Amino acid sequence: MSKHYLLPNSTIGIIGGGQLGRMMSLAAKSMGFRTIVLDPTPDSPTAQVADEQIIAAYDDKEALNQLAIKSDVVTYEFENIDYEALLTIEKEVSIPQGSELLSITQDRILEKAYLESCNVNIAPYVVVVEPSDIYEKINSLGYPAVLKTSRDGYDGKGQMIIHTESDIDKAGELLKYGSCVLEAWVPFDKEISVIVARNNRGQIETFPVSENIHRNNILHQSIVPARIEVEVEEEAANIAKRLAGFLRLQGVLAVEMFVTNAGAIYVNELAPRPHNSGHYTIEACNISQFTEHIRAICGLPLLKPELIKPAVMVNILGQHVTDVNNQMGDYPHWFIHYYGKREMKVNRKMGHLTILTKDTNDALTELAKTKIWE
Repeated sequence: MSKHYLLPNSTIGIIGGGQLGRMMSLAAKSMGFRTIVLDPTPDSPTAQVADEQIIAAYDDKEALNQLAIKSDVVTYEFENIDYEALLTIEKEVSIPQGSELLSITQDRILEKAYLESCNVNIAPYVVVVEPSDIYEKINSLGYPAVLKTSRDGYDGKGQMIIHTESDIDKAGELLKYGSCVLEAWVPFDKEISVIVARNNRGQIETFPVSENIHRNNILHQSIVPARIEVEVEEEAANIAKRLAGFLRLQGVLAVEMFVTNAGAIYVNELAPRPHNSGHYTIEACNISQFTEHIRAICGLPLLKPELIKPAVMVNILGQHVTDVNNQMGDYPHWFIHYYGKREMKVNRKMGHLTILTKDTNDALTELAKTKIWE
């Protein structure tokens, strides 16, 4: 019987050399695959653990073609890559995540329209092109509202909250980067996310729901299990499964959502690859999001994720590294992951740590006692 999956020693090409690609590569290598990464930065975090790096820009068609020739399958670790450039190699090599999924998720306007077509709850929104559009349309949404660039937004970049009319002019400066989405503010009680995986056989699996806490629009902590009602947890997983099916997903997808006090769920954003809020899966589950992603893009059967133990994951930003290093000897149960980034900057994600616990409140109390993340 012919096999419809990649065998060990096949080569997985990764577009993007950051921490997500690094952890993808580590997962792939543990399964016997070879990896090659395309990234413009020499000795990128992914390159440090891959077999080869092509040093080139993400829209370098010659370099992408070289990646395609050397790879049996290609994946990408982030959305801000050139859609047109990806199209040029899609005929030459399998890209299971696909260029269509990329085109939807890298543009907030397309993403909102797609989510509407899938009949999932999203915040009311309008598209704005000129600053005058904000003045004309914001009353239909009310204050506060959030203005977001349609492209290239991450970790809170490219968005601004409009509390009153006096904020409009400043927020309108985002329009110099292109059309924007103006969203009504969702009075949420919690932010959650679901990592969902699907393979080419249509098998779909979800990871436990993560409760996410942000600071300065950057993910600070993920708490698993999320502190939400069972019915909300089940509905969140069902929404993620529906979206994975609609998108004909191959790989993993992160679905970020808001939950209101009444238990209503609003889908906020999609990320068509492993996600920061899923890092807890490395230690806390029977399979990590990265291994599941590799299995999915290689056409292998998926494992059903199970939570082995409750967990708290916290990001280590540039300003936290020294204190974490100074205190790690006092906390041998911390699972610390550093990403191999050469330059340490404030608010730059340098690593993360995960605590497995019987009681997430105990872990949260322990982290607070360290005073590292004050």
